[in-house]
Amino acid sequence: MPGPPFVGLTGGIGAGKSEALAALERLGVATLSADAVVHELYGSPELVALVRDRWGSGVIAADGTVDRGAVARHAFADPGEREWLESVLWPRVGERMMAWKAGREAAEPPPRALVVETPLLFESGMDRGYEATIAVIADEKIRAQRAASRGHEGVDERTARQLTQGEKADRATYVVRNDGSLAELEKELSAVLEKIEA
Repeated sequence: MPGPPFVGLTGGIGAGKSEALAALERLGVATLSADAVVHELYGSPELVALVRDRWGSGVIAADGTVDRGAVARHAFADPGEREWLESVLWPRVGERMMAWKAGREAAEPPPRALVVETPLLFESGMDRGYEATIAVIADEKIRAQRAASRGHEGVDERTARQLTQGEKADRATYVVRNDGSLAELEKELSAVLEKIEA
């Protein structure tokens, strides 16, 4: 018997990926955030050592974990450095995701679907590992307001290495607009889930 559908969720900064992930959980879906996995990896002794060897002790926070801001300054300054970081992170993120997937598939009763929020879903090539993909999009003004409220200066410089909203939407199996209320978002996601489960 086939397991629950394995789905990748993505969207630009301020589009509301986290809201969508929370809504999916309320709808009976097992969810995972790739960012949360990265955060966890940045606390692992293995990754701390690799990053320290590459960029020095200035990228290690006082608590002994990787300082994400300091790492970002190195990685975004040079495409070669970013490639190195991605080559270290993405295979490990993939391993964690597969272990999570196996655990959730074995759950009784199984969840309606397994959804992983992956900001660079298409850019990283991770979309090939999913049965379906969902892109969350929102009006550019709304995105800018949300980004500003979270302390991001804007969406442009942060998204320079990301595909545009339109490109993500073109490549995704399903597109969900998140311009309205949480109830509207949940309703849209519920309709998408029904299509995925069909």
